[in-house]
Amino acid sequence: MPDDTTDDVVIFVNRFTVHGPAEEFERAFARSAEFMRRQPGFLHYTLSREVGREDSYLNVAYWRDSDSLRAAARDPEFQEHVAALRALSSREHGIYAPRQTSDG
Repeated sequence: MPDDTTDDVVIFVNRFTVHGPAEEFERAFARSAEFMRRQPGFLHYTLSREVGREDSYLNVAYWRDSDSLRAAARDPEFQEHVAALRALSSREHGIYAPRQTSDG
């Protein structure tokens, strides 16, 4: 049965539509992810490509708290990574708080 989650972890979700070569987008994303991995409060991420579509990606990143995520996003180096990704894709994003979780 799912449990209500009460900790301060936040989940940052990006959905990308890629307008260029998928390999180029994945390289740019890997550079951005390397920056994020070095940031205080970063926990982990998963970048997934939609089955049957080479232009649709979903990133799910877990952070210790929203302050850590926001501090990383304000870093000028991060803004360079955002610009590189914007040149290759459009995106929708949001910050989510876990409500329920279940392990298989």
